[in-house]
Amino acid sequence: MIAARIFRLANGLAGDVKPVGQGISELRIHHGPGYRVYFKQRGNELVILLCGGDKSTQQNDIDTAQRLAAQWEES
Repeated sequence: MIAARIFRLANGLAGDVKPVGQGISELRIHHGPGYRVYFKQRGNELVILLCGGDKSTQQNDIDTAQRLAAQWEES
């Protein structure tokens, strides 16, 4: 289910996506506990920052994704 949604996202079919700040978006998957995938779009690149979080860990996952994005931008 998650892999299929990432595949669709990579092919331009975003579906249920919400911006969460600092250029990061949350792909929301309404299955099971409500899985979340955090990503950043840079030109034609789609960078998956964190995969497999759910609604219960949402804020911690957003913070982690933002930290990973900042580290990725620095390198």
